[in-house]
Amino acid sequence: MRRIRAADDQGADRARAVDADVAGAVERVLDEVLGARLAEAATADALFRRDIAERVARFTLGGGKRLRGRFVWWGLRVCGGGGETAGAALRLAAALELVQTCALVHDDVMDGAELRRGRPALHAEMRGQYAQQPGNGRSARSAEAFGRSAAVLAGDLALAWADDTVMDTGFPATARSAVHALWRTMRTEMVAGQYLDLHSQVTACRSPPARSAPPASRARAIRSSGRC
Repeated sequence: MRRIRAADDQGADRARAVDADVAGAVERVLDEVLGARLAEAATADALFRRDIAERVARFTLGGGKRLRGRFVWWGLRVCGGGGETAGAALRLAAALELVQTCALVHDDVMDGAELRRGRPALHAEMRGQYAQQPGNGRSARSAEAFGRSAAVLAGDLALAWADDTVMDTGFPATARSAVHALWRTMRTEMVAGQYLDLHSQVTACRSPPARSAPPASRARAIRSSGRC
């Protein structure tokens, strides 16, 4: 009984420590997750690790307010969670940050944005790295295409790492199926939202086609999630 009580006390202490610095706790878990993913990337190919995997890690760790991670954590706490579920919640928060990386990298490609967080967007950075290679014979157009294509791969890798993180997380048995179902829905709605945003740009229409339209409030929410 004393051991159970001691374990509960330790879990409560850990949860309170996270309460004091949620963003910092998410970043520590992110650092751990990304370290493992980078090690795996190195076994695939050293150039791939340097050019793509390390950029995904730097982008994910290099900015943002960790708002999604905070929402996950405080949602857990409001529902009385903490203790033994703290680790799973923080890993889920880390996975959401990787989804955000995917969304932002792809968004910059689709929008042709040159800057992100005051620095060159990932596709612009890739373009610049290889555009000036002596003797490569690349035109400005081919360098642009290379940068965009490489950024698409980087965003795909971030999403794959996010999925890996969720699948590798030991959620309580009573919550596992629900978490996985919500995760699948979230991924689909993110892509749907991005497409609706693109569709509205080309058609100058802010509403989806009436025949298949969800309620207006839901359509707005989905579009917003795609815009990130």
